[in-house]
Amino acid sequence: DMKNAVIGNNKQKANLIVLGAVPRLLYLLQQESSSTELRTECAVVLGSLAMGTENNVKSLLDCHIIPALLQGLLSPDLKFIEACLRCLRTVFISPVTPEDLLYTDATVISHLMALLSRSRYTQEYICQIFSHCCKGPDHQTILFNHGAVQNIAHLLVSTSYKVRMQALKCFSVLAFENPQVSMTLVNVLVDGELLPQIFVKMLQRDKPIEMQLTSAKCLTSMCRAGAIRTDDSCIVLKTLPCLVRMCSKERLLEERVEGAETLAYLIETDVELQRIASITDHLIAMLADYFKYPSSVSAITDIKRLDHDLKHAHELRQAAFKLYASLGANDEDIRKKIIETENMMDRIVNGLSESSIKVRLAAVRCLHSLSRSVQQLRTSFQDHAVWKPLMKVLQNAPNEILVVASSTLCNLLLEFSPSKEPILESGAIELLCSLTQSENLALRVNGIWALMNMAFQAEQKIKSDILRGLSTEQLFQLLSDSDVNVLMKTLGLLRNLLSTRPHIDHIMSTHGKQIMQAVTLILEGEHNIEVKEQTLCILANIADGTTAKELIMTNDDILQKIKYYMSHSNAKLQLAAMFCISNLIWNEEEGSQERQDKLRDMGIVDILHKLSQSSDPNLCDKAKTALQQYLA
Repeated sequence: DMKNAVIGNNKQKANLIVLGAVPRLLYLLQQESSSTELRTECAVVLGSLAMGTENNVKSLLDCHIIPALLQGLLSPDLKFIEACLRCLRTVFISPVTPEDLLYTDATVISHLMALLSRSRYTQEYICQIFSHCCKGPDHQTILFNHGAVQNIAHLLVSTSYKVRMQALKCFSVLAFENPQVSMTLVNVLVDGELLPQIFVKMLQRDKPIEMQLTSAKCLTSMCRAGAIRTDDSCIVLKTLPCLVRMCSKERLLEERVEGAETLAYLIETDVELQRIASITDHLIAMLADYFKYPSSVSAITDIKRLDHDLKHAHELRQAAFKLYASLGANDEDIRKKIIETENMMDRIVNGLSESSIKVRLAAVRCLHSLSRSVQQLRTSFQDHAVWKPLMKVLQNAPNEILVVASSTLCNLLLEFSPSKEPILESGAIELLCSLTQSENLALRVNGIWALMNMAFQAEQKIKSDILRGLSTEQLFQLLSDSDVNVLMKTLGLLRNLLSTRPHIDHIMSTHGKQIMQAVTLILEGEHNIEVKEQTLCILANIADGTTAKELIMTNDDILQKIKYYMSHSNAKLQLAAMFCISNLIWNEEEGSQERQDKLRDMGIVDILHKLSQSSDPNLCDKAKTALQQYLA
């Protein structure tokens, strides 16, 4: 009677729960003395209650329904086992149920694997439980180690569509971003056929959309993991076109979102796939519709559907931005096509200020991808003053947005970008200096990288502002950063600050002592060749100053280091050290005689003679040029 009362009736379900039916049902379900028939009916009623609202599921969880049902799986009776599994499936697919409840007892997974052979219902429910409870690499590893691949593979050729579909979903979550699973799947045989071939068959146009999409996701994961080559025909001729089909406006909103997101992931790192996708079925124009109609015209007859789609239209926008970002990641012509799509820049600018964080992140990603184009930085980005909303996004965004937004800012600050001036006026220096203090490594790198771009061929005022904004303490902090990327970008910044004579002299007159300390610190530290080379180049720049030279000439420690690197085993470092010497002894400059004498006394001329015999043509030329300064 209870079962018939609650089926399809949420009000009745809630009433029963309030009246305390759940503990009683669970008690009867667990009583050894209850008949199997009674225990099965209890599981069915509980399953029906779980079908209701999220609050219903919470009430069931509070009464510890999961341990009770898992215990029930040990029964010998198949009908009762199926009823318990169906109820477990319903509870686990609810968003309020923590997935980890499946993994608390290590014996549960192996028992479920064993039950897979009992009936097509156990197969369907168990696969559904696995695909819903497999979140992240830890869960994937547990299922993989319990033989999920071997136990589930043969279900892909089951006579039941539901079983095939749930098995396929299992593989799509097991393989996602998991090289170990993906590499295993490639070689699995089912009835004499390899898994990738079975997936390709499931991609065909006559198969249900859900099946096409899910098998495309499996093949995409395998491709991204390196288990299938990107130029394999099953990717180029089957998976990619199938995913493009999913983006057409005939498809339902969820299908269009999933299709675009999966395609964005498939082509993200491969230029050739980006090119192929960009010319398949007018994809770039097709994505423009993602901003217009949440529902296809044919679906509007269903008013519930329309309401649902309007609420979820932002998901379409973020999927389109993601796919545009992947399409435009490398190829200049594709970027041009994307930007020429109707109102594209306006759409991105609007996306940057949407309330949904997913849309904002995807819009910034799209902007970052397009900002790699010199042509676009000079034109579209300028026409639409993209830097304004970008600076706003940078004010108080979460880290994942900050990382992409600051990378984009790096590109907008390149020398040839007309946005450079207005960005400076809007307080960028302060913002970037604060990024260099972030705990997050990517943000530190981007902050210092953007400052380095900003300082390139900049006027003296900007350079002074950067130094003031950074403070000497922070500069030392960055120069002793454990990450070599941060260190290289900081040295790049110093090198850009110390260029053109008046600037070199000015900066060295205010910060000379600290900069010389920093240079000494690095030349003495355990650093790679690139870092040392960059540091010697900074010294060469200092040696090019008019008054700044003296800071080197009066520092015997630094002079000894330059001498040491002239005889180093690495030619790059020798060359960089020679640049320092050349700049110090150059004839036409005041005081060159005294400097030449001092360096001769140090034995520099002897080293130059030796280097003029070098087999390396660059070193040889540089040494001869330097020696001529002594003869002139």
